[in-house]
Amino acid sequence: MLSLVSSPVSRKAHRLAVSALFFLQGLCFSSWGSRIPSIQQKLHLSEAELGGVLFSLPVGLMLSLPFTGWLTSRIGSRKVVTIALLIYSTTLVMIGMSQTTLHLVAVLFLFGFASNMANISVNTQAVGVESLYNKSIMASFHGLWSLAGFFGAAIGTVMIGADVEPLQHFFVIMAVVLAGVAVAYQYAFPKDAPAPADQPLFVMPDKSLMGLGLIAFCSLICEGAMFDWSGVYFQKVVGAEKAWIAAGYTAFMSTMAFTRFIADWLTTKLGLKRVLQLSGIFTAVGLMISVLLPNLVTAIIGFLLVGAGVSAVVPLVYGVAGKTKTMAPSMALAAVSTIGFAGFLVGPPLIGMLAGISSLRLSFATIALMGIGVALLSSRIKTEEG
Repeated sequence: MLSLVSSPVSRKAHRLAVSALFFLQGLCFSSWGSRIPSIQQKLHLSEAELGGVLFSLPVGLMLSLPFTGWLTSRIGSRKVVTIALLIYSTTLVMIGMSQTTLHLVAVLFLFGFASNMANISVNTQAVGVESLYNKSIMASFHGLWSLAGFFGAAIGTVMIGADVEPLQHFFVIMAVVLAGVAVAYQYAFPKDAPAPADQPLFVMPDKSLMGLGLIAFCSLICEGAMFDWSGVYFQKVVGAEKAWIAAGYTAFMSTMAFTRFIADWLTTKLGLKRVLQLSGIFTAVGLMISVLLPNLVTAIIGFLLVGAGVSAVVPLVYGVAGKTKTMAPSMALAAVSTIGFAGFLVGPPLIGMLAGISSLRLSFATIALMGIGVALLSSRIKTEEG
């Protein structure tokens, strides 16, 4: 557990500050996502070229994982999340300035690097604040990240409708982030749990952290599949009309955001292990409904269940990892993130490969097995509740 530190700031103020940091991180990411078509058009990129360019973002993210955990354990999550969000928002503006494909590739690498710096450090902050409450509050922080996704998409839609260039749009977001960080910094959690003086840059996760990483891996395979393939599934399998192609993605995102705000309450009532088991079951059942009954209404219901299923897994797993006694919280989070995020990368191409071999429906049915994996692996978690 994190050692509680005496602070003149109330725990509610700490919670509001860290909530704001999660929101600002999500706003940066969703603002970029909302303008991808604009960037593609500006640089005249084909779909294949865009896919290659976008790969630089997760490369930067993955390469930053061991460094970020080590840096956070050395100088503290409050300093790292501040630095990361400053770089993140500045790099967002640099994306808007990109005039060549090579420039965009380099900037997206930095954007991915800063994204993970923010991710690890802000989750370390959340672990610290959670220790002040002695109950699960991690999922609500991630709910604000999801909520920022809706705000970012809405702002992007307005900017596109008003013919505002990405550069001007991103300057506005950067100003919001800089102002938000300036206020939140003074109320952020002041000090993480002490790290060993000889903490290496990379630490192999122990058995318990490996198990948590595998749970995150299974869930993030499903989550990545939803992000990248939900529209294609509704178009080609469900046969939705053009106006309804995005309905599955919207349903998924809606329940994922909503459930994150009640997941902490559910965890308090039902226990961590049971919530994770139910999450895996919801994910598997939702995917199978959309596979076995691929019409508009039932597919939407299925995607609603998948959103509810994946919503709490990563925040709850992060919460458990951050309480480990075997290494600094930031290092534990980096280790679990490394394993889990591999699933986020593997999911979309795995669906494409399986769809090429057989069909998109069969590939979604295969991904449903990952939901069952979450339920089974969660039964082996050792927690304070047993």
